[in-house]
Amino acid sequence: MMKYLLLFAIFYSSLFALQTSDRLFECTEIFKQRKSELLVELERIDEQKQALQALKTATEELLKQKEQKLAIKEEKLNRKEQELSLQEKRIKEMLEENKKLLAELKSTKMSKIAQTFAKMKAGSAAAVLSDMNAQEAAAILQSLKPKVVGKILTKMDPKKASELTLLLAK
Repeated sequence: MMKYLLLFAIFYSSLFALQTSDRLFECTEIFKQRKSELLVELERIDEQKQALQALKTATEELLKQKEQKLAIKEEKLNRKEQELSLQEKRIKEMLEENKKLLAELKSTKMSKIAQTFAKMKAGSAAAVLSDMNAQEAAAILQSLKPKVVGKILTKMDPKKASELTLLLAK
């Protein structure tokens, strides 16, 4: 009986081994199939990686070009800014020069006017100044000697003389 039992165990174990062998063969087939799928997927990933690398390179190149254009524009703007600064400086200098010339002209003009009024008789000067704008008349009187101003003011209408005296006091 033992012999049968041993024979039965061997037969059963070989049958089990055969069944396990079939399973191993099936697993190997599944792994081979899955391996080919994984290779296809790996190839697809590699293509995407290459496409991404190409896109990255193109983007970097585009960025470099834009930076170069920006640098050129900045350089142009800096040059324009320098030119404008120089022009602004020149204009300021010209304005200062013009102000000086204008002041000289006014001074010369006022001096001539003052000389004219100084040579006029007090009554005539008072009549002319009375008809003028008070500000202008005060400016003319300011350029005259105090003795002449006194003579002119005494010949004027007291109201106008008072107004001009107030302006001269300022």
